[in-house]
Amino acid sequence: MTFHHTFTRRAALTAGAAGLALTLAACGGSTGTGSAAGTGSAAEPVKKLSIIVPANPGGGWDQTGRAIQADLQSNKLVSSAQVTNIGGGGGTNGLAKLATEKDANTLMVMGYVMVGAVETNGAKSRLEDTTPIARLTEEPLVLVVPASSKYQSVKDLVDDIKANGKGVAITGGSAGGADHILAGQILKSQGVGSDKLNYIGYSGGGESIAALLGNKVQAGISGIGEYAEQVKAGKVRALAVSGKGEVPALPGIKPLTEQGIDVVLTNWRGVVAPGSIDDAQKTKLTELVTKLHETEAWKSTLKKNNWDDAFLAGDGFKTFLGEDITKVKTTLTEIGLVK
Repeated sequence: MTFHHTFTRRAALTAGAAGLALTLAACGGSTGTGSAAGTGSAAEPVKKLSIIVPANPGGGWDQTGRAIQADLQSNKLVSSAQVTNIGGGGGTNGLAKLATEKDANTLMVMGYVMVGAVETNGAKSRLEDTTPIARLTEEPLVLVVPASSKYQSVKDLVDDIKANGKGVAITGGSAGGADHILAGQILKSQGVGSDKLNYIGYSGGGESIAALLGNKVQAGISGIGEYAEQVKAGKVRALAVSGKGEVPALPGIKPLTEQGIDVVLTNWRGVVAPGSIDDAQKTKLTELVTKLHETEAWKSTLKKNNWDDAFLAGDGFKTFLGEDITKVKTTLTEIGLVK
């Protein structure tokens, strides 16, 4: 069975920010919600956009939101875009704020990480209650080990976990996120039960790198962008990437599928708007984010951040999001994080 999740932490952020910008654009200057706001401002372009980044400054979602802000403003697609950081809960605190947002011109950066966090945290506010605008980016993950590690392949790591169970620790981002899910899927694909997975989650890539460099853990999983420089510097060694093929940032590192492990997982990012906006407002935000995606500035942003273009707008993104929620629920149940 092939596990194929498009799940990019950076991508999610990027998409979220873009979506927020688009929502603001679609809604014009209106601060209302519902059809009244839509009919009153339907013909007006979005002037002021609010972008909710459901994380603290510095991470992938924040990078995405601020890239959306900068590129919208530099291309004069909006007169102003304001970013508000609301951290905590794997993004669910920001999601709760979006649920009560009265400004129709609002986009929230989100992505695969939030899909999992909603389930593991039992969040009352759910992504099904938002207005999906667009998926923006995706990014494969990379599995690394300390430079001095005895593991020369993913199979070596899996065999050691088979033999020693929780005596082998894998680090990565927060519990229930893309990194954790990938670890669980790798083991499941090789017939290893979730009871043998010792996963140590950190909120930031810097902490997981410190644990790897200090040999406190045996392996680590994160987005390409967070570990690539450490790999190039020779501080950690990459064993595999999680996409369909090799990635330019880490030439020569084979995907899991070419190493006998039938797992593909990418961390995606996108943007959603308040669930209360009407169809006219949704259209305006979608058009705004679509225009952003077409700019040279956005293409440069993707290249600079090693983000893959995964643009999918409107109903296509809504369908994708629904399918991804179902897949993530199943996987989190299988690895014992959701009952």
